[in-house]
Amino acid sequence: MTMEAITTAPPGAQWQERRLGRTIFRTYRTTVELDDVLPNPNQPRLGPKEDPELQRQIEANEAIFEPLLLEPHPEHPGKFRIIDGDRRWTNSKVLIEVHKKEQYRRFPAEVTDRTLTEDERLRVWIYIHRQRKEWDAKEKEMVAYRLVDLVGRASAANILGITVRELDKLVEIYELSEKLKQLSDPAASITWAREIKNLNRRLLTPTVLNTLIRKVNDQQITNSKDVRKLRQVLRDPVARDEFLSEGGSIESALLKLSPAPARKHQGLTGDIQALADTIKGYPWTTLAALKGDPDLIRTLEETEKLLKDLRRTLGRS
Repeated sequence: MTMEAITTAPPGAQWQERRLGRTIFRTYRTTVELDDVLPNPNQPRLGPKEDPELQRQIEANEAIFEPLLLEPHPEHPGKFRIIDGDRRWTNSKVLIEVHKKEQYRRFPAEVTDRTLTEDERLRVWIYIHRQRKEWDAKEKEMVAYRLVDLVGRASAANILGITVRELDKLVEIYELSEKLKQLSDPAASITWAREIKNLNRRLLTPTVLNTLIRKVNDQQITNSKDVRKLRQVLRDPVARDEFLSEGGSIESALLKLSPAPARKHQGLTGDIQALADTIKGYPWTTLAALKGDPDLIRTLEETEKLLKDLRRTLGRS
């Protein structure tokens, strides 16, 4: 069990009060040694931390350009744990240990007066990243997924300031992105997952979803924007079957789309004609697979009775 640690500022250091979102604490500015800083294994960011571009920025600036936010480590006296700045610390470490550039061993830091609670630490991290405009572009789904793992759905939604339903959607997108493995740009997996999840949930059956994931991973679909075309394809039974087939593609499925029926009549007549045209569009293979379906039979009986009553009302025998 970890215990809260209290820090004492070095002589001459000035305390300042910081408010980050709901969390209020005191900090002081100082410089620290790389070896006195330890990463937080429960930070929300996932994925690779080493970044050659960030290393170039540190070298161009001749130092880390923004102080790390640290807290006194609850288990290692005299050491600090990272609240924000894990990537800056990691890439400074690479410059020192791999490229032998010892001048980056000391870097600026802002240190809190105490160890934050888990809830406070997560809120502070999220507040900082939102302020930096990194949030919407990269990390919303990733952080939602990580928070659920760390603190559960209800607490994660509370920390993010969203509903549990909105949280669940973000988590679903992240989990789907993790199944998209063969993209030319792995960082684009979230964009792909968002496009897929924007499809109508009723149309995105498990069979369709699994087929779509397979075709993306096999690079049969190479542009995430093409996924939008499935909104047409999946509503047409013939085109849908073509897409689901082993050799089917979005393009070949679009060629199977039934032409939109010309509405020769308005009102009730036009609606009945549209219903008839829709039923005609279903292939016999699809209809045969529905044989004996109790819900479909019940719906057909109700519709048949409705049409008979309508016919009597309109005066035809």
